Amino acid sequence: MATIKINVNENIKPIKPMHAVGQPPFGGGSLSFDFSHIEHLKNANIPYSRLHDVNGNFGGNRFVDIPNIFRDFDADENDPTSYDFAFTDVLIEEMYSYNVKPIFRLGVTIENQCNIKAYRIAPPKDFAKWARICEHIIRHYNEGWANGYTYGIEYWEIWNEPDNAPTPDKNQMWTGTAEEFYELYDVTAKHLKACFGNSIKVGGYGCCGIGGIFYHPDEFGVDCEPWAVDKDYDRYMYRAKFFLGFLPYIKEHGSPIDFFSWHSYFNTENTRLLDEFIHRKLTEYGYGALETHLNEWNNAPGNKKHGSSLASASAAAMMLAMQDSYVDMLCYYDSRLGASAYGGFFAPLTYEPVSTYYSFAAFGKLYALGAQVETEVECEDKGFYALAASNGKKNAVMLVNQTGKMQELTFDGVDLTDAHIYRIDQTHPMSIAFNANKIDDNSVLYIEW
Repeated sequence: MATIKINVNENIKPIKPMHAVGQPPFGGGSLSFDFSHIEHLKNANIPYSRLHDVNGNFGGNRFVDIPNIFRDFDADENDPTSYDFAFTDVLIEEMYSYNVKPIFRLGVTIENQCNIKAYRIAPPKDFAKWARICEHIIRHYNEGWANGYTYGIEYWEIWNEPDNAPTPDKNQMWTGTAEEFYELYDVTAKHLKACFGNSIKVGGYGCCGIGGIFYHPDEFGVDCEPWAVDKDYDRYMYRAKFFLGFLPYIKEHGSPIDFFSWHSYFNTENTRLLDEFIHRKLTEYGYGALETHLNEWNNAPGNKKHGSSLASASAAAMMLAMQDSYVDMLCYYDSRLGASAYGGFFAPLTYEPVSTYYSFAAFGKLYALGAQVETEVECEDKGFYALAASNGKKNAVMLVNQTGKMQELTFDGVDLTDAHIYRIDQTHPMSIAFNANKIDDNSVLYIEW
């Protein structure tokens, strides 16, 4: 049994964008791209989509990546003709037409077969020039340079997962050393902030997730049972050491940072522990008030799980739990179309939204209401989550049950007699429910009144 106590008159804080996503959904036809599925993001009140791994290997050789936009590194970075903005322009125009803002990753797409040959993931041969290239890309989208736009894109992320692996032959994102990346970040962040000041936010580095802390929780001050040493030990420990080297470097060098971005493909509770650890370490170096973005996460990847009750409930649990964490934004990886281990929003053949999408749509309704209100849960089983929101006239609560069994529900402080109740699971994608007396395992309820 679960008892949910709600006080709609006690505002806690704004509902944060816990339902942002990775690459937006679009596909290619014979002569054009179909961007119409981005409307699903708009309908779910999803405010941001991070532009990383956009349209396949090497960004489809056309989108977003620095080598796609600036194709010859030896060209003149001050000459507009050195840049190829064509496909990225079309994508960002379409995103803005659906009121979805980009988070622009300045870097390259992951190269999963780098063990055979790495093409674009080496450190730039001239860090200062790379920074100036980034500058001109920002000027194109924010200041109209090179027949560009005045979008005012806010978030500009330097690289992604340079800590992917400890050796260059296995690192799918960066063949250089940790110190080389720290220097690239420093040079680029200083140049961009000198150019644009507070009109943009510069950050990074798309940290892989610091899973190494779970092998030695006592050493890292984490409250969990230690993981057994396994095949991933060296990789996860390298990621932890990379993070613990980045902070003193940027502190010593005065590197500007407006947000720190990190990733997790762990379950909800381990992700919360990561969030607490990251916040603690940031605070130790004087960055306790820094924005943090968990801008890649997926706690139920795999084609067989997409659209399952497990996937939609797991995603909802993450969003609800992280609303009360230190992190300021989540970006689910991701909302692409087609068959994918990680694209969890749409059926791979029909492109119809599946239950995981509707968990995001339900959270989008909370986000639209604006204010989180006081919510207390009493449940003897772990894995029950609740979050309520209000705009002063309309109220809603979202519930997730991952306790392993059905839970009978009791509500205190609210009258749900005339409430609208919706159920989300594999066979009920945002379907009307006739009462709020119970919730099945791996199910989501959204209730508004």
